Formats: sequence, structure tokens, C-alpha cells
Amino acid sequence: MAEPMGLRERKKLQTATRIYRVAVGLFVERGFDHVSVQEIADAAEVSKMTVFNYFRTKEDLVFHPMEEHFSDAARAVRERQPGESAVAAVRRQFLELVESRDPSVGLNPEPLSRQVRQLVMGTPVLMERAFLTFQKGTRELADLLAAETGDLMLATVAAATLSAARNALVEEHHRRIAEGESADQVAADAAERARKAFDLVEKGLKDYAVKA
Repeated sequence: MAEPMGLRERKKLQTATRIYRVAVGLFVERGFDHVSVQEIADAAEVSKMTVFNYFRTKEDLVFHPMEEHFSDAARAVRERQPGESAVAAVRRQFLELVESRDPSVGLNPEPLSRQVRQLVMGTPVLMERAFLTFQKGTRELADLLAAETGDLMLATVAAATLSAARNALVEEHHRRIAEGESADQVAADAAERARKAFDLVEKGLKDYAVKA
């Protein structure tokens, strides 16, 4: 069981959360390129130095709270139980995130995660960082699998396939909500869709889309 946070840690978390939410609000309202760190500090009622104590760069004000999730698949494989396959581990973890309605998979009803996604999609410098960070997570998974199996090429194929399956599921959640469905409606069949997606990965593609 995790140790409860002390007062100092709680205050630091509260400060970081306030800065993050203020920054995202300003970015969404005015555009990432049109908001300075000093303006964020003023709106959050902290110094500019305090902002940089919590977030190393302006881009971190968008990515820092969610960047750890780019390594979720590698974490699931690294921590899996003996006898559990890589696909089973990633599927299990994803289903747990679906069950908890985690913002990282696009199912949390709070609009903040979707605002962040729209911000990233509409800002080239943030899109580039998102792409590179996604690739870094896939490479981390590939290196982990290669260390276990001794075959980097097949490990790279497996990692790319698992990462693509996760990303396709998350994109589907965001697409449906953007088209008007509620987070509750999308979550209702999210687990079933996830099982189908990872079943496809697990079974391979030899019988997929055979032309009549």
C-alpha cells in the first residue's frame, strides 16, 4: 500500500495541478504559440521560476501529466506475471484503464483530456513531440521484447502492432465522443472492442480481410 502524502507533497501536487489547468485553459483559449510562460505564472498566481520548477519547458505544460502513459505498454510487459504473454499483459492493462475510465484512454467524462488532445492536434510543435514520444514508447517496448527473445526485428513488429492497437482504440473513443456520443455510451462497449482488437493481434492477420 502506498504511503499517504504529507502536507508538503500535497501542496506541491496542488500547485502543479493548478499551473497545468491554468496553462491548458489559456492555450485552448488563445493558442499555444500566443501564450507566454509569464502569462501562465501570473494567471496561476505563482512566479515564472515556480512554473519552471514544476515544468522544464513550455511544452511540458501540456505533456508532463500524460507523458508517462506513452510507456504504458512497455510497463505492462515488464511487470507481467510468469506465463503471461505480451499481448495478454497489454490487453489486461488496457482493460483496467477502461474500467477506471482513465483519461489516457479517452473515456473520462471530464473535458480536459479532450481539450488537451485537440490542442496537440492543432499545434505542429506539439504534434511533433507527441509523435516522437509515441515512437519512443514503442521503441522501449521493442527493446524490452528483444532483450527477452533475442530477435530485434520481430520484437519491433510486435511492439509496433501492440502500440497501433492501443492507439486505434483510444482514437476510436475520441472520434465517437467528438461525433456526439457521451463518454458513458462509448465506455459501455469499450471493453468488448478492446478484446476484439487484441484478439486480432493475438491471432495474427492471416485470415483478416481475405478478398473474395
